[in-house]
Amino acid sequence: MADMDWGNQTTITKFLLLGFGDLPDLQILLFLLFLVIYITTLAGNILIIVLVVADQHLHTPMYVFLGNLSFLETCYSSTILPRMLASLLTGDRTISVSGCITQLYFFCALASTECYLLAVMSYDRYLAICKPLHYSSLMNTRVCLQLAAGSWVNGCLAITIFTLFMLQFIFCGPNKIDHFYCDSIPLIKLSCGDTRVIILLDFILACIFTLPPFLLTLTSYVYIITTILRIPSTTGRQKAFSTCSSHLIVVTIFYGTLMIVYLLPKLDTLRFLKKVLSLCYTVLTPLVNPLIYSLRNREVKEALHKAVSKYVTFTRNIENPI
Repeated sequence: MADMDWGNQTTITKFLLLGFGDLPDLQILLFLLFLVIYITTLAGNILIIVLVVADQHLHTPMYVFLGNLSFLETCYSSTILPRMLASLLTGDRTISVSGCITQLYFFCALASTECYLLAVMSYDRYLAICKPLHYSSLMNTRVCLQLAAGSWVNGCLAITIFTLFMLQFIFCGPNKIDHFYCDSIPLIKLSCGDTRVIILLDFILACIFTLPPFLLTLTSYVYIITTILRIPSTTGRQKAFSTCSSHLIVVTIFYGTLMIVYLLPKLDTLRFLKKVLSLCYTVLTPLVNPLIYSLRNREVKEALHKAVSKYVTFTRNIENPI
């Protein structure tokens, strides 16, 4: 893949993630902010997973997908935030080449999987609202599990192909990545070899593995909104929209910021803006997912209330045994 002579060049073993190092006076404040975000993200998503597993009333396709999404968000945030927190606390912004590619693999695999899970969840809401009489037969347990498993397989397959190509590259300088995590394009630019093939591969894989789920999500919501607008009663429209509004908010935040970041012109003046916007789909989405679904979803709130009541009763029985 390479067409350069590397004989007189030194192979890089570590990269320097610049992150938010250009804000030295805010390092401690940023550390505390991201630490609170990370703890809240883990607590919220793990709570959703526990509720979905423990409450029989949540053993439906919609909540199976939600449990998968919460598990994904837990892994997703853990791929980026711990490394960022360590960098902000210690000031050590170096990361090994193997560590960088490993982070790239898990981040991209989980991001691709999220695209498919969001598409599957929108398809589930489409069937529930647009085809309610056929929902139970079209979205049975078998189909639900197949769609969830397929989302994970497709997401991991996409980045596995890309990573196998990345492992063939040698990096010989410079070693600075102007980001807070190892993204594909900045990493490719640091390679010594001919990068035309892998840039084309990156584009093709992005089209194959992210464009179809995005179009499916978009199409589903066009049909959903059209169906809701046809409902004659205001109460009926509100009830139908409330079943998909939480998911629509998550989809808008994730795809909206993702598109803005990758469609913005590649100008030095926009680098900091891109970093800030990147926080939306890498840090903000995993944080707001459990908050949106728990605060706007009646069944999740009821399951949480029952779980808290059971815990209080159990605690009282231990403290005051008969």
